[in-house]
Amino acid sequence: MPMQALVAPLLAMPRVAKRALALLVDSSFCVLTIWLAYCFRLNEWTVLTGVQWLPVFVSLCMALPIFIVMGMYRAIFRYANMAAFITVLKAIAIYGVAFMTIFTALSVPGVPRTVGILQPFLLLIAIGLSRLSIRYWLGDAYQRILHKNMLAKVLIYGAGKAGRQLAGALRNSAELNVVGYLDDDPRLKGGVMGGLPIYDPSDLPVLAESLGVHNVLLALPSATRQRRNEILEHVRKARVNVRTLPDLTALAQGRIAVSDIRELEIEDLLGREAVAPRQELLDKSMRNKVVMVTGAGGSIGGELCRQILRTGPSSLILIDQNEFALYSIDAELRKLAELYRYENLQIVPILCSVRDQDRMEHVMQSWRPQTLYHAAAYKHVPLVEHNAVEGIKNNVMGTLVAARTAHKCGVSNFVLISTDKAVRPTNVMGASKRLAEMVLQALAAESTTHRMRTNFSIVRFGNVLGSSGSVVPLFRQQIKEGGPVTLTHPDITRYFMTISEASQLVIQAGAMAEGGDVFLLDMGEPVRIADLARKMVELSGLAVRDENNPEGDIELSVTGLRPGEKLYEELLIGDNPETTEHPRIMKAREDFLSWPELSRRLNALNAALDRNDMIAARATLAELVSGYSSTGEVSDLALTGAEANTAA
Repeated sequence: MPMQALVAPLLAMPRVAKRALALLVDSSFCVLTIWLAYCFRLNEWTVLTGVQWLPVFVSLCMALPIFIVMGMYRAIFRYANMAAFITVLKAIAIYGVAFMTIFTALSVPGVPRTVGILQPFLLLIAIGLSRLSIRYWLGDAYQRILHKNMLAKVLIYGAGKAGRQLAGALRNSAELNVVGYLDDDPRLKGGVMGGLPIYDPSDLPVLAESLGVHNVLLALPSATRQRRNEILEHVRKARVNVRTLPDLTALAQGRIAVSDIRELEIEDLLGREAVAPRQELLDKSMRNKVVMVTGAGGSIGGELCRQILRTGPSSLILIDQNEFALYSIDAELRKLAELYRYENLQIVPILCSVRDQDRMEHVMQSWRPQTLYHAAAYKHVPLVEHNAVEGIKNNVMGTLVAARTAHKCGVSNFVLISTDKAVRPTNVMGASKRLAEMVLQALAAESTTHRMRTNFSIVRFGNVLGSSGSVVPLFRQQIKEGGPVTLTHPDITRYFMTISEASQLVIQAGAMAEGGDVFLLDMGEPVRIADLARKMVELSGLAVRDENNPEGDIELSVTGLRPGEKLYEELLIGDNPETTEHPRIMKAREDFLSWPELSRRLNALNAALDRNDMIAARATLAELVSGYSSTGEVSDLALTGAEANTAA
């Protein structure tokens, strides 16, 4: 670093100044080598006096003009090659012949003849070695500086311990070049830390242009989400790409590559602090117990498994009908179990459809789970709308099979993962999930009447960031591809929650269940999807192209609402949800049918599904689910063209 600090100013000098410096150095060599020639001739260190200065004057008057005429100062020393050294050799040969003629052949009284012979050879060695040294010293340094300048320039937001650790880890990065810090502390502004200047964050728009900075790394591990949101709101005006850190300790120890610095997570834009989970609620239905998760390979089911594993169950039974998804979560959980040193934890991956009653019963009788989280469901609205028969079979009948089997096999707690789309649904997916809720409510009421052993409950929440089908990865991919970013409607809003917080709240809600409870997770304020897309574009260092900015980078394109899609989602069918002992979990009281009545209607629905009668199935669904109104004209794509047209 000090060597580079010395070399950089030399390389930055104008060409005229560099040539003048080279002339000065060569002049010094002329003087130095004549003095050395005298010392070698007299065999002692001597001081030049009188006529002894004559060779110095002659050397300077002869050598420098010859060197200039021969083009020795036209070459760029850091790129000096063999041709340049031959030029040096020729120039000094011409100079040497002339110098030796004067002081050796003709002789000058008071000047030893050997000085005329020794000095040209010493000058050749001095100039030759200087060019060679510069070739390797400046040449390598120049390449390093050039490479550094070609790297993406970044500013680190936060000049505290975390920022210093990050700057140290990036010092030898082959990808990023840290050019300074941003910090709000007035005591630090204008200062220098570790050779890097500290700037005022308010100057970021100007700095981004003047320094050529296109990236800002957030090094604010202790900042609240609200504070991070305020910072991001300010930074996004500067049109820079914002990224944040992985684990700082691992990064500082070199165990993480710079490429592991992650893209900004959109949960940073929610502006809402996550509430720390209550450990006693996490442990209640989990620790040292056999826990089963259906749909374990899905995004919600997988995160539930991770959270469950951390509490230390005795066995974790994974149910999924997708082979690859099951394989992936099984491998991940085994590594996690090793990390937590749970040597005795049994992780049991089972390929199974929740609609296969015999298989589900066999598994539950074999492993005797005490708690079951039912996350197996088809949830993508347009896909289920176009494959309605299969969607209803899986979401409704699969839940019915799993719940009745759980009761038969003595499962203590059964928790259904539901969705805000079950409230006044406009699509098959939402209606099927509401009917699944009603199945559990009816069974819970039946449990109370007949003193059944299974405690049934439901947890309902909105969109989860990072889950499969989420708009966030879709928008990110569209931005990378140059757009457009597609919106189904400019005013569409959704509730969002991080996947880890949602899973923790599901577990805690299930632990509070008394039977038939419908729990609602506090999702915070709804987010306008168009605003989310705009923020993602701007925090990628780009600008939205619209009427106000026709020269922008990424266009927001409105494609129209998809079949069954709602503009606004809700979490509550009725009014006045009840509070619980947890600040983020509420409880609803929703109407439902008694089990005898519901069972009879479910049999009719199942019969319609078995004969692929989409019209009858949707009609039954509309009768059972209060508020369900189908706005779509599509039906099951498995039907033939003629049948599909008839059904529509």
